[in-house]
Amino acid sequence: MRPSLWLDPLTALRALPQAAMHAVPNATVVAPLHAAVPGAVAHIARAARPAALAVQRAAWYSLLAGLVLLSPLARAQDGNDAPAAESPYFFVKGAQPGVDALPLKSTDVQVNISGVIADVVVTQRYKNEGAVPIEAKYLFPGSTRAAVNGMNVRVGERLITAQIREKRQAQVEYNAAKAEGKTAALLEQHRPNVFQMNVANILPGDDVQVELRYNELLVPTDGQYQFVYPTVVGPRYAGSHEPPRSPASPGALPPEGAAATLGRPGGGGAAPTETTSGQPLAHAQGFPAQPVLREGSASTSAFNLKVQLASPVGIQEIRSPSHAIDTQMDAGSAAQRASVRLAGNSSRGVSASNNRDFILDYRLAGSAIQSGVLLHKGDKENFFLAMVQPPKAVPVAAIAPRDYIFVVDISGSMHGFPLETAKALMRQLLGHLRASDTFNVLLFSGSNRFLSPHSVPATAANVNAAIRTIDEMGGGGSTELLPALRRVYAEPKNPDVARTVVVVTDGYVTVESEAFALMRKHLNQANVFAFGIGGSVNRQLMEGLARAGMGEPFVITRPDEAKAQAERFRRLIESPVMTSVKARFEGLDVYDVEPQALPDVLADRPVVVFGKWREPASGSATAPRLIVEGRAPQGGALGHVSQTVPIDTQANTSGNAALRSLWARHRIAALSDEESLTGGDAQRPAITQLGLDYSLLTPYTSFIAVDKVVRHPGGQNATANQPSPLPEGVGNLAVGGDASALGAAVGSTPEPQTWAAMLVVLAVLGAALARRRADRFTS
Repeated sequence: MRPSLWLDPLTALRALPQAAMHAVPNATVVAPLHAAVPGAVAHIARAARPAALAVQRAAWYSLLAGLVLLSPLARAQDGNDAPAAESPYFFVKGAQPGVDALPLKSTDVQVNISGVIADVVVTQRYKNEGAVPIEAKYLFPGSTRAAVNGMNVRVGERLITAQIREKRQAQVEYNAAKAEGKTAALLEQHRPNVFQMNVANILPGDDVQVELRYNELLVPTDGQYQFVYPTVVGPRYAGSHEPPRSPASPGALPPEGAAATLGRPGGGGAAPTETTSGQPLAHAQGFPAQPVLREGSASTSAFNLKVQLASPVGIQEIRSPSHAIDTQMDAGSAAQRASVRLAGNSSRGVSASNNRDFILDYRLAGSAIQSGVLLHKGDKENFFLAMVQPPKAVPVAAIAPRDYIFVVDISGSMHGFPLETAKALMRQLLGHLRASDTFNVLLFSGSNRFLSPHSVPATAANVNAAIRTIDEMGGGGSTELLPALRRVYAEPKNPDVARTVVVVTDGYVTVESEAFALMRKHLNQANVFAFGIGGSVNRQLMEGLARAGMGEPFVITRPDEAKAQAERFRRLIESPVMTSVKARFEGLDVYDVEPQALPDVLADRPVVVFGKWREPASGSATAPRLIVEGRAPQGGALGHVSQTVPIDTQANTSGNAALRSLWARHRIAALSDEESLTGGDAQRPAITQLGLDYSLLTPYTSFIAVDKVVRHPGGQNATANQPSPLPEGVGNLAVGGDASALGAAVGSTPEPQTWAAMLVVLAVLGAALARRRADRFTS
């Protein structure tokens, strides 16, 4: 992270007062100065000639000019680039005497999965064990596909039902209730998968429970269903939004000579000068300051989770790759119900369970996919969800050569387990390339460097050379994702060769919307696959990059998963299952269909379509049905394929009320994608209205609950920012390593231009001291 205190070289020259120069004791500085400029200052001092002094000063100022010209200016982010994201910081307990700094006592998660829809209730319990009233603030994650549609607050025996409001109106109501001394709760969305809870006027001894509800669609892949509950928000790096820079800082990226190991001389090259991703920087979303516990510090907040699973098809297998679980299933081989909870006596169970995503995988008998159309009849609108299994992939005899660019994150948050896992993944990915393919690797942290000026053939020698270089890398520095992506898209491309970009990162950045816009701006140049590495990666970034780049996301939570995910990647890129996909309805009047254009199917994953429908006219000659068609590999060429799914409009629709929220959630996601592409907030009115109409949390709507009872006249609250543990496998380097002050922004290793600015300051000091020393000997 670039500390805002570092100044650019010109500012450093202006800001250095002469008084500070003359205040430096001679004895502590002159000796090092002689070592830095051998004999020069001593010669001036001894000779004491005006001409020699003039030559010495000219030499110093030539050095200053050279440093200024060679170094890009290191500026703090402009004040116009609002809203600015804040830095994470390490939590210090006891910084506010008398204040309960850890008011979140427990999080309880109840999950009910019926068919392909999960209904989730999250209960957060806050208790003030301090001596003064507090306002508790807590940043927590959610599913990237969650439709958050309700919130209740319990204060003692009183139940308060939250209302959806326009975001600014909700803030006004919350602040007014806080000032009046009423207990109030405000739920806001910072990202589709990152939320913030504020609870005001929690009096000493108060026990407040906040209950929020959401629905989620579970889409199977390769016949396997997966439910994910994220438990912790990883520390986010607030990008500088500056153009990319090169070369890399010493020790962070390969030296210039490393490029020659890939069969070509030289390396690096000038970075591209594109400064935006197709949208105004002012559209960048801010991110709140986030307190985190130090590496190895477990959260004092209890976490518990239970899952009830019901399926119309027999459940074949249930497992969790992330946690130890206890499972109970119906008797018999065709069990249709199961109960899952965290194991009580295991380090991977209840103990220290909230520092990584909870992942539950399950398969149905015969790896069945519940294809079909679900319907819901509402008071004013009817909704449908279609899930259709595509045809099986058919290997293509002749696969055209491809160019691969691997973009690998080696920043501080990747230090340790994530980076070692990324290295294992890269060995697998590079090892699967064919000799007819070409590839290149871009390593990035605060700056970036290609291993070769251009893509090279995927020969054994080049692949081994790349792997050796990657194996030597250590994690450190900031996470400048946007400059790395811009540099990839600036690389010339052979129009006759398909390009695939593979991004490997933990995703701990705040520039998601800018990255998505950049993907769409260059959609015709490459498709993008995103690999998230770590126990609690930024899934919004991974899924959004893949969606915007017409690829697929992958999440690797353990090193032993790298091989399987690399094999899945190989299967995907060898042959798309179905392209030019279209869905049409016969005998049923549908509208407001999402998505408006279906992407290519690259995996054994169903085609999913949401929408609204009207009752068919009585006596209609055509039975309602859905037809999904496209082109798929057949005998070495692409042929037309289609599948027909009948629709029963008289079926029982009472259990599908969640389709209303899920449809609105997908429409909001589509509008948000469009907004990130065009910049500004042109879709704000439409997104806001959808949030209000369907009672959904959005970037522009929030839930607000206010107790009617004035419990704390005056409304003076101490603020308690509930800290989160660092995600499993993430070290202190992700937050800067040595920060300790509560609320203080954390910096990290200075970038190259920062070192240059420091050298400029030292040179100014040296010039002044040389002049002073010479003046003493001439007087």
